[in-house]
Amino acid sequence: MLLKEHDVISMCPLRQGRLPSSDVQNIIFLVRPNLNLMDLVADCTLKEEEQRGPKKEFHMFFVPRRTLLCEKKLEERGVYGTFTNVDECALELFPVDNDVLSMELDFSFKEWVIENDMTSLYYAARALMRLQALYGFIPSIYGKGKGAKLVFEMMTRMRRELSANEPQITPQIDNLVLLDRSVDLLSPLATQLTYEGLLDELYGIHNNVIKLPPEKFTKSSDGGPQEIATEPAKFLLNSAEELFAELRDKNFNAVGGLLSKKAKLLSAQFEERHGAKTIGEIKQFVDRLPHMQASKKSLATHTSMAELIKEVTDTEAFLEALQVEQEFMNGIETDKANPYIEECIARQEPLIKVLRLLCMQSVTNNGLKSKLLEYYKRELLQTYGFQHILTINNLEKAGLLRIQGTKSYSSIRKTLRLMVDDVNEQNPTDIAYVHSGYAPLSVRLVQFLAQPGWRAITDVLNQLLGPTVEEIQQIPVGLRKRRGSGSSIQSNMEDPRVTLVFFLGGCTLSEISALRFLSQQDDAAVEYIVATTKIINGGTFLQSLHEPLKPPSS
Repeated sequence: MLLKEHDVISMCPLRQGRLPSSDVQNIIFLVRPNLNLMDLVADCTLKEEEQRGPKKEFHMFFVPRRTLLCEKKLEERGVYGTFTNVDECALELFPVDNDVLSMELDFSFKEWVIENDMTSLYYAARALMRLQALYGFIPSIYGKGKGAKLVFEMMTRMRRELSANEPQITPQIDNLVLLDRSVDLLSPLATQLTYEGLLDELYGIHNNVIKLPPEKFTKSSDGGPQEIATEPAKFLLNSAEELFAELRDKNFNAVGGLLSKKAKLLSAQFEERHGAKTIGEIKQFVDRLPHMQASKKSLATHTSMAELIKEVTDTEAFLEALQVEQEFMNGIETDKANPYIEECIARQEPLIKVLRLLCMQSVTNNGLKSKLLEYYKRELLQTYGFQHILTINNLEKAGLLRIQGTKSYSSIRKTLRLMVDDVNEQNPTDIAYVHSGYAPLSVRLVQFLAQPGWRAITDVLNQLLGPTVEEIQQIPVGLRKRRGSGSSIQSNMEDPRVTLVFFLGGCTLSEISALRFLSQQDDAAVEYIVATTKIINGGTFLQSLHEPLKPPSS
């Protein structure tokens, strides 16, 4: 809408080849500072220059920051001087929903963990400084992991550079929790079992949009034969849709009953038209009709989506893989070659599926014995090809596959109650419902921080990877909120504190659901807002580390 208000005629993704033909004078490129994209920009610019007609003006805006390397690349291609403007557009955080912000940096984890490129961490620090410029400096900062420590140090340096130009705003956010993804590598590997989480696992949600097979969503408008659709059915998923807002964070086993209840309620509302006798009653029904019709359409859509999920979750393959995951998370037979993983390799199941289970076994076993790790690597390379040796190397660098160490997952699991028996999926009482028994370690850390505080779990924090951050930012006396002090971030129920949880390296939809669950409890003293470098799932997380070896060019 904003672009249309400024007379932007059309938008198109940057890809190889010519831009869609249009009689325009100005062409604006909005791009990430990526060297590969500079080649695409140069090709498009050169091809547009070759076309006859009025001379066009080219403008370049880097998001979120221009870089010298990219400008040099454009100079090498001979197109830098073609641009009328080269500037940056500091869009660091994008609102994904009412309580979720994402930087949309797909390879943040890989860049700083594997390639030692701290650029994304700098972007995160700058994004947090921009938030503080708008909503005041955050009084208390907590963090865990090397990335969290680095971001905090960058923020401290940036604040020092502001000197007397600090915003004089009363803090709207009480606490910031920085969580390095390396601290909790298990949660993104576990299959998400919430409604939205499964949609993402099975079909992928990108920028709140999901594409689904069209068969279940195509109907004939005139009651004749069903139309044959070739294009995927697209749906926008966010909390603006009433039914989705209610379904998204539920365990999938609770979705069917809720949809059935909604269907009966809606049917009863439509039946009310038979009881409307007076003009006033008829008018009331007619006034409610648009909302009821929208609800009916929404119900039909999500019923079809639930059917698509159920077709997969009822399969033997899905249930077998889920059972192996549950065994690993419970610490059952994690120290020897797993028959199911061996079987998946023998059947040449998708590589990402196999790697996901392998990494889960490694993480829950505190690493694998040298002989077992070498056996798995040999089996993978002989079955899937030696071009995947770089991917395996990346997984080892990230700590997802490693030689057995001294840190004990079993003691962390017991202390933090990561595994909960007999979890209630219909009416949950614990965050473990999002994985039907496993509570995300990252969210458990946030929960313990709220009550009783991290001092109660010092031994666990010492076992987790990376340093711990517990810092107080000085706030001018006149801008401070009047509240009680304490070692935890809990406050009284009448005045809940706002806590921003920032995941560095990506977070899953299940982790977001778990944080929402904590906020919605009757005795909740904290309201959580989530920020992340990227929303991920096990597949996309490992895919970002996937790096097949390219054959040498002949």
